[in-house]
Amino acid sequence: MSSTLQPDLRQPVLVGVGTCTQREEDFALAREPMDLMIESVRRAGEDAGGAHTLAGVERIAVPKGRWRYRNPAGEIARSIGADTAISVLASVGVLQQSLLGDACSRIANGEIDSALVVGADAGYRILRAKAAGQRAPERQQDDAADVNLEPEEELLHPAELRAGIRMPIALYSIIESAWRARQGLSLDAHREILGTMLQRCSEIAAENPRAWRRKTVSASEIREASERNPMLAFPYTRLHCANWNVDQAGALLLCSIRKAQQLGIARAKWVFPLASTESNHMVPVSARADLAGCPGARLAGRAALDAAGLNAAQIELTELYSCFPVAVEAYAYELGLSSARDLTVTGGMPFAGGPFNNYVLQATCRMAELIRAGNGRTGLVSSVSGILTKQAFGLWSNAPVPNGFTFQDVSAETARLSPTRHVVDTFHGGATVAGYTVLHEKGKAARALVVADTEHGARALAWSENPGLVQQMQTREFCGTKIDLRGEVFSAA
Repeated sequence: MSSTLQPDLRQPVLVGVGTCTQREEDFALAREPMDLMIESVRRAGEDAGGAHTLAGVERIAVPKGRWRYRNPAGEIARSIGADTAISVLASVGVLQQSLLGDACSRIANGEIDSALVVGADAGYRILRAKAAGQRAPERQQDDAADVNLEPEEELLHPAELRAGIRMPIALYSIIESAWRARQGLSLDAHREILGTMLQRCSEIAAENPRAWRRKTVSASEIREASERNPMLAFPYTRLHCANWNVDQAGALLLCSIRKAQQLGIARAKWVFPLASTESNHMVPVSARADLAGCPGARLAGRAALDAAGLNAAQIELTELYSCFPVAVEAYAYELGLSSARDLTVTGGMPFAGGPFNNYVLQATCRMAELIRAGNGRTGLVSSVSGILTKQAFGLWSNAPVPNGFTFQDVSAETARLSPTRHVVDTFHGGATVAGYTVLHEKGKAARALVVADTEHGARALAWSENPGLVQQMQTREFCGTKIDLRGEVFSAA
């Protein structure tokens, strides 16, 4: 890549980033998510050179958070004097990177000259209100977004819902077990690796001025369950998991080089999107023939790197989506990234903060700051939707490439490389454990959950609350173990 390259004036550039964090104990005094979004947008404008950089924005996209607004982009548009902007609301299940890729593509194609992608969640405000026995208030909106984006399919299989699975951690920890077995790791060795990986994340977060939790935590504190760090879904304790109880917002202002020049935005502010790649092929966890594999990450990752003529080792800054450890492990493996290098620039979702359906925006803001500061010339940010269901990457640089911005959807190729299994409602007979976890819920007995391959080649989900079996499954590997299924219950063979 050459800094002397003269790119097309339609080349998109990231020119303004703004983040906003609040930690207000009194929920009645805390700002609601809409106000956090507007504040982060204003900061993005200031970062680009002033409020005038926002006034003519043509498209504003917002990923849905845990709020009830019908058209947050419309209110943001009115607040910055961009009343004619197209407003977009993306539901959960739409990749956050897709919004950035869409904005860049529209700019590169000459459809628009500027766009904002902004999101926020206020989980800490929700938590404080719940502790007070109340619900945090939100303003009401009567209008609707111009564009509503929805995933094409459901994220969970009906059999998973019938099994009582509602939270992602159950299925992520099952994928983690399959990953561990694939790597031939013992339970103890695997837990040590996870603890060490998360300790390093906490160290990076401690140096990140925007991180929610800026305290280094030892591998043993992360690995071992305690009163403040309970086991949630073996092998995951609370500190392995994204911290959604945060109030954070992020905004990114994108425009064409032509627009940046017209607005007088300093060249030092420009960060070039080289590629945005994604796979939207959707297969529920229990139907995946290979629980540990993630072909969409491999294909989308390679497509992003190929667009810039780079290999994984040449990427200087990396941010792998870190809702749960296996998301980092699987993406790193598929990309060929060494586990010895840092795989986050923020400190990851357990420590930097994991605002619901907004983290990629926060991470991209941090990536842009570091690239501008000269900490690296290239940065790769990954995105996940669902239970490793969809995969995406954004590749950023301090300089353009000859072929300009590239967008690529690898969904069709991912589908060809993603064999599935038929999932049965119930099954009676022999089966082999493909993946499992033990769920620990406050006030309830620990329960083991398995995804198993039946003797007829189908898939089934089953539970056990047998204390002896539950204990065994946390002390020795059960992937590959023969079990007996009796409807929704399983026992040792």
